[in-house]
Amino acid sequence: MIHLPVAVTDLAEALDLARTLARSLASMPQVDLGGTTVSAEDAQHVRHWVFCDRLMPGRRRCARQADHVGVCLPDDGSQIDLQSGR
Repeated sequence: MIHLPVAVTDLAEALDLARTLARSLASMPQVDLGGTTVSAEDAQHVRHWVFCDRLMPGRRRCARQADHVGVCLPDDGSQIDLQSGR
């Protein structure tokens, strides 16, 4: 596990930064994008999911944001494969 403290102004900004960082590391097999969460430094036990993480056909995960409205989509331009993390 890697914890990377960052300075952001609110939860929305933290989620956006985490999504960007996670997708930039998607080519690395060690990275599980579906497990990406953010938390405040003084409340690390309260985690906010970045990606939806529901399983889709073909063992892919929904690539949309956590708590999205509407149906899950296996591809928003950056698909997440369950086995490879990409």
